[in-house]
Amino acid sequence: MRFNHVANRLDGRHFETVVEMFRTQLGFVELRRTDRAVWLRQPGATIDLQFSRSTTAARDEDRHRSQVSFLSDAPKAALDTLADWFRDRGLAAEVDAYSDREFFLDVPAAFVDFVIEAMRPELADYGVVGAT
Repeated sequence: MRFNHVANRLDGRHFETVVEMFRTQLGFVELRRTDRAVWLRQPGATIDLQFSRSTTAARDEDRHRSQVSFLSDAPKAALDTLADWFRDRGLAAEVDAYSDREFFLDVPAAFVDFVIEAMRPELADYGVVGAT
């Protein structure tokens, strides 16, 4: 088997806003769409991201442990920019930290089971033979 994509849930009321953010702010392209889901890819990546519409009223309490993760030389600043983008569209957004090198953005009204993480590139230097 070959890894293809990961899927997360978005509140249906804010589905299009989050998809717009991934497209306009992070450069993702839309690959496929159905009534309940969208598949996105960031150019240069080999894994796709699927978002499914959710009607759940409850948010996963430990969603901070499930991330859509990005590398950035300035991770907090990058997430602060995205938080401002969401706030400009009327959604509460909060940036917090796991450490001084890894941060996360939560948009509780939209993200059901994940947060967006940004971390310093050296944290992804795993030194695994055969990894590309």
